[in-house]
Amino acid sequence: MDSRNVAFLGLGVMGYPMAGHLAKAGHRVTVYNRSADKAARWVSQHGGASAPTPAAAAKDKDLVLMCVGNDDDVRAVVLGENGALAAMRKGSTLVDHTTASAEIAREIHAAAAAKGISFLDAPVSGGQAGAENGKLTIMVGGDSAAFDGAAPVLNHYARAVTLMGGPGSGQITKMFNQICIAGLVQALAEGIAFAEKAGLDVERALDVISKGAAQSWQMENRGKTMLADKFDFGFAVDWMRKDLGLCMAEARARGATLPVTALVDQLYARVQAEGGGRFDSSSLIRNLRTKR
Repeated sequence: MDSRNVAFLGLGVMGYPMAGHLAKAGHRVTVYNRSADKAARWVSQHGGASAPTPAAAAKDKDLVLMCVGNDDDVRAVVLGENGALAAMRKGSTLVDHTTASAEIAREIHAAAAAKGISFLDAPVSGGQAGAENGKLTIMVGGDSAAFDGAAPVLNHYARAVTLMGGPGSGQITKMFNQICIAGLVQALAEGIAFAEKAGLDVERALDVISKGAAQSWQMENRGKTMLADKFDFGFAVDWMRKDLGLCMAEARARGATLPVTALVDQLYARVQAEGGGRFDSSSLIRNLRTKR
């Protein structure tokens, strides 16, 4: 596709490689990061340019993409005197890859629309490995015309990019994703802990049942590391608790009940309390093992 003039705001473990894929594809990329040193390091590795504020990065860009931490970070980067919307031109598009609330997605959509700017909430699934390998799944909320314009760029770091509906629909779909994962990880943890207590060859048992109805991404990618008690990688417990908090808040607003999700959130809180906030989310199994 033709080279485009884009900005990427937020160079964390996800944003850094995502922006790198855009540069590799030949787009002209300007980056912004709260830590200027990391932005300078990205430029030295990938080329392009860095900017001191979100507004400076977003000025005159066709497409502005971002991936930050939470609702407050989204507001700080998008709104205000030095926010992206202050400098974006009419007819451009802002894409937010942050996992945040549906409420903030609708708020930013309205603020962008008032300036003649399109907005897409586009949270991702696939973790750091998915970002680095360009294999993320992106679930998008917003207008179809804006989606059609942005999707070819998003495809540089995705294996699937899907429009789910209007503003906020991407965030709701990501919540659906996290609800399903939470229950799966706890079930896998309980199964492995049970198999250990029962004296099975657990690695062999995982290989056997992963070929049947119990198979899941979590089993295939986390079963053996859970068995080995290794958690210094992956999607952090702190991040999962943030996401589950969003899920439960949205569920309350919608009159939905999430009893298993609420229980798993408290089990993650126990891992946090024991110093495991940065452990991979598969560390739930530590709650089920005798202390070593």
